Amino acid sequence: MELGGSDAFIVLEDADLDKAITWAMWAKMNNMGQCCIAGKRFIIVEALADRFLAKFKSAMEALKPGDPMDKSTTLGPLSTEAALLQLLKQVDQAIDHGATVVLGGKRLDRPGSFMQPTILTDIWPDNPAYREEFFGPVALFFRVKDEEAAITLANDSDYGLGGSVFTQDIERGKRVASRIDTGMVFVNHPTWTAADLPFGGIKNSGYGRELSSLGIQEFVNKKLVRVADINASA
Repeated sequence: MELGGSDAFIVLEDADLDKAITWAMWAKMNNMGQCCIAGKRFIIVEALADRFLAKFKSAMEALKPGDPMDKSTTLGPLSTEAALLQLLKQVDQAIDHGATVVLGGKRLDRPGSFMQPTILTDIWPDNPAYREEFFGPVALFFRVKDEEAAITLANDSDYGLGGSVFTQDIERGKRVASRIDTGMVFVNHPTWTAADLPFGGIKNSGYGRELSSLGIQEFVNKKLVRVADINASA
């Protein structure tokens, strides 16, 4: 059973910044952010934070709204008007509790349920946004001192579906991934799903696994036949 998530997208100081930005856009804007495993909390180590935010903002600003059936469109609408109104309400509430709008924050002035690409920062634990899932083109940006602080923040969530960590040191990436409290962690790639990978989370993100050999067991009735020694004790 999968019940949503607030996936952390961690970028450590030794990451390839340009490639991390490319994947950050893919993680955030896949299906316009309306995805359980979309990148939602962007946790960037201080050494790269300013450069990441500047590049991320520029990439978000460059998105082109339009007809989702047009291949040139890079910013589509939300699934329903109700989904847009819910997202706008969350953003307004986050701002009321001290969040800073780096980009966007409003609906687009055009027909359809379009949301401006949005980046919020200065989100502290007493802000409702700190605990919520934003299901749309809204990125929550956090800067942290170091790797340890990134792990602590990533784990300070009621959700535990997926997450990702970006570093050029693969062994470091594996070590960090092992400490993130989620059902899935990808190194140098956003959280994703494929038929051969077990999919699922922990905490409020649900339980059990779909897909792969683990997932298929949910649909299998197993029968036990045991041959016992007739002289064995009961």
